[in-house]
Amino acid sequence: MTAQDPPPEHPRPHPARTIGYMIPSFVLRLVQFILIVVGATVGTATLIIWIGFPILLAVTGFIRWSGDLERRWARRMLGTPLGPVERLSLDGQPMTRRWLTRLSDPTTWRDLSYLLVAFPLSIVELPIALASIVLLPMAIWVTPWLGWLHGNLALSMLGPNRTKKLEKKAEHLQASRARGVDAAEAERRRIERDLHDGAQQRLVAVAMSLGRAKSKFDNDPNAVRDLIDEAHSDAKLAVSELRDLARGIYPAVLGDRGLDAALSAQAAKSPIPVDVHVDVEPRPPAAVETTAYFIVGETLTNIAKHSGATEAAVKVWRSDTHVITEITDNGHGGAEVRPGGGLAGLADRAATIDGVITVVSPVGGPTVIRADLPCQW
Repeated sequence: MTAQDPPPEHPRPHPARTIGYMIPSFVLRLVQFILIVVGATVGTATLIIWIGFPILLAVTGFIRWSGDLERRWARRMLGTPLGPVERLSLDGQPMTRRWLTRLSDPTTWRDLSYLLVAFPLSIVELPIALASIVLLPMAIWVTPWLGWLHGNLALSMLGPNRTKKLEKKAEHLQASRARGVDAAEAERRRIERDLHDGAQQRLVAVAMSLGRAKSKFDNDPNAVRDLIDEAHSDAKLAVSELRDLARGIYPAVLGDRGLDAALSAQAAKSPIPVDVHVDVEPRPPAAVETTAYFIVGETLTNIAKHSGATEAAVKVWRSDTHVITEITDNGHGGAEVRPGGGLAGLADRAATIDGVITVVSPVGGPTVIRADLPCQW
């Protein structure tokens, strides 16, 4: 999706799928409407003689069944991300209680509302779908938008209610925060380890060399000169290691010149050819740039070590709300996210800003690793 695309909850469906959805839907909804209206009328009229209870129980059951059918139908044909919904349990309840439970379930009323709205809509959609079979411009431009609008209607009425959406978002944010904390802790340990094993040892060696030089300053000037040279070399190495460590935390070129220059510098160091294309104007927040930079860097390192690829490509672009980073290679494929693995580490890093990593890597390749990083939190 590019910045010019509409901001739908789901992509526009294919014209053929939309037509294939609209024509049968009219017949389906006509049957649903008749059964629901007639059943509810008869059931209500016969409540006084108790026959109405099983009839109304059957009607509410049919409404729930129809709602689930509409979810599957819209998901398959329109690509609407509708999954099963949670309903109040009916296990072990007598007939009257089951009916009252269904009536008290908000999902039943949302299903009914959608079915009552969808029938008149299908009356409008049917002639448009039939006309689209013979009118190519209508099939290309009008029908997909109509299917997209219908899919959004179904998503708003048949999808999770607001409370469930907020609960799901809270769970996702809690998981992202936990993964972000873990990633930050792992990064802290890495920095601590690099300091202990690298620069700290060099600085200790410098201090020891200077101490020995101080003790020999009056008695052996030649040895003092050698010790000072040794300390000088160790000090330069320590500075170099500290510079590399600082670059690993936040590279200066990224802050000064942005993602294009920083990723081009990474690609230049890769042992295999890497094609880089970056278009992220306006410039995203620093946290997004840093995350994208390290995702690309770690991915290119993994490609060079494990993929057997002879070339790779990095493409970064920006939509209205996200920076999308896509790394492709022509290696042997088979990459997957495993707990504790490198790709899991990339996913954890992306999760620190509520980003998502997607890996497509069939055996034999190619491998595509995509990171969707939000620009707003």
